Amino acid sequence: MSNVIVNRVAEFLKRFPPFSFLGKEDLTRVAQSVEIQYLEKDEILFRQSEAARPHFFILKEGLIQLVENTASGDQIREVCDEGDVFGVLALLGKRPYLLTSKVIENSLIYAIPVSVFEKILEENSRVALFFAAGFASGQVVVRQDLSQGQKARGEFKKDSGDHSLLIFSDQSAVNFSEKVLSCISETSIHKAAKQMAEAQVSSIVICNDGRFPVGILTDKDLRSRVLAVGISSKNPVSEVMTSPVITRKKQDGFSNLYLTMIRHRLHHLVLTEDGTDQSPVCGIISDHDVFLSMGNSPAVLIHGLMNTLEVAEMRKIRDRAEQMLGYYLENEVSMEFVASVLTEINDVIIRQALEIVKNQFKVEYPDMTGIRFCFLSMGSEGREEQLLRTDLDNAILYEDVTEELQARASEYFLKLGEGVVEVLLACGFDPCPGKIMASNPEWVQPLSTWKNYFTDWILHPSPEALMKVSIFFDYRSVAGSKALSAELTDHIYHEIGKKQVFLNFLALNAMKNPPPLGFFKDFVVEKSGENRDQFDIKLRAMLPLTDFARLLVLSHQVVGINNTFRRFEKLSELEPVNSELYSQAGKAYEILMRMRALEGLQNKNSGRYINPKSLGKLQRQLLKNAFVPISELQEIVNIRFQLDYFRR
Repeated sequence: MSNVIVNRVAEFLKRFPPFSFLGKEDLTRVAQSVEIQYLEKDEILFRQSEAARPHFFILKEGLIQLVENTASGDQIREVCDEGDVFGVLALLGKRPYLLTSKVIENSLIYAIPVSVFEKILEENSRVALFFAAGFASGQVVVRQDLSQGQKARGEFKKDSGDHSLLIFSDQSAVNFSEKVLSCISETSIHKAAKQMAEAQVSSIVICNDGRFPVGILTDKDLRSRVLAVGISSKNPVSEVMTSPVITRKKQDGFSNLYLTMIRHRLHHLVLTEDGTDQSPVCGIISDHDVFLSMGNSPAVLIHGLMNTLEVAEMRKIRDRAEQMLGYYLENEVSMEFVASVLTEINDVIIRQALEIVKNQFKVEYPDMTGIRFCFLSMGSEGREEQLLRTDLDNAILYEDVTEELQARASEYFLKLGEGVVEVLLACGFDPCPGKIMASNPEWVQPLSTWKNYFTDWILHPSPEALMKVSIFFDYRSVAGSKALSAELTDHIYHEIGKKQVFLNFLALNAMKNPPPLGFFKDFVVEKSGENRDQFDIKLRAMLPLTDFARLLVLSHQVVGINNTFRRFEKLSELEPVNSELYSQAGKAYEILMRMRALEGLQNKNSGRYINPKSLGKLQRQLLKNAFVPISELQEIVNIRFQLDYFRR
């Protein structure tokens, strides 16, 4: 080819990955080796099961479908347009083609010799990652390792400008002290305090003869457990230390260490050789160390929330949390960590809201203070997945009271629910369109009524009942008596045990979710209304995964795991034969959560609707790869719950 043509080919190639990852020399060499082919409509470039050719292809102009021949006929698996790479089995192991390529419109393709590209594939890790992540057209026929797609988002972010292509990583490093001040249990409080003062530290770890930690004493302990109650400083530290000690390995990532501190409200975390209290102490991390490592610390926000009952201040802190969320998403922090942090912040807001409202009514309802109750979060917040301030789904459950107190208890807890919802709305959360909130008297009820609700939904699984089940079965106790919610959970599993066919109805309902891709493998978008031409990522991609995870966990009678990717993690343990699928499903859900959150932050909305035209090629392919586990889960559910028979 002439230099002019070579330059034109190179200009075209560098617009699209993986060629955009090539240096000038490699790009020129590839462009020089390209064979330009013209294909007419209805032509076949290669056929399924045919031996791989010595080239792979990139579409310059036109339209090509990749079709799989199945027992039920031809199935379109992918539609290629400008810049799509396909026919890559010639490059990846020289295996026979899994699909047939049909030319739908007159097309111009560039055929790239495998012999030229193999060396680049070996030497350029970003090019190798492109193929490993399944970004080439037609690769989605084989189940992809979505962790490669997760990794690719970080690697490709700088060049592509795709902010949804982010990696789940643990880049934050935290410095901690390996010189740990320690003493034995018999050491006097006075001597331990003196050692702390001399070392200018705020804690001392109490160890046995093997340097295994048996307790910890902090400045706070000295104030609250010694000075405040008048204990003699001559007494041994064993009388006032915190024991047992929560420990972790020093090799644990920042996310794990910091999340442990948040969950347990720790100012100091002891590090041991194997992460348990049955091995020697080798370090300690303080919240000060964390603050130095992360300026925008969740602990700062949580501390601020826990020390204010001013709604305006709570709103400001929740606004800052959303800024922190954007920072975390852009800086590739793991989704489990992000979701846990935001859940903790949301939970603290709810607990503070309860304190505000209880203080308002404690004089008017003094007889209600002793009645046990539980504030339940449901839906995405119940599943610990509410990253943005989307719709509220909550309720109040309280213990059964005597007949004389029933009317008064109903009145009090409804006022409590109304007040909490009012605070949450003031903090920026959206109200539930279906009014499934603690401000609705239908969802503020004693335990016996809640048991009756669930019994009725299980025994009479109407479409409306199944819709409520999809929300209420993900409830989580946020404040109050966890024993009440545990009793309700026991009742639910007992009722399901009596009517196992309920799970078949639940499975049938889960299969009704609309597909994410149309016949020609394009995104199914809304046909009318304010979201016309937008893709509903919640309804078409996330909801099927949450429904299947809930259904399968219920069928195994697993209690206490509400989060979707943790449910898939548990299912992977329970069903080793399907372990890989469940692992991929969990990763797919994390990808979808991240995409939705980024979309919402960018457009200042719920992130539910995405314009497919705004997505780059890598984003579109990553999203399509995330859909693959859905169809495989549908097959498992269809067979396991005998839905073909059940539909008759």
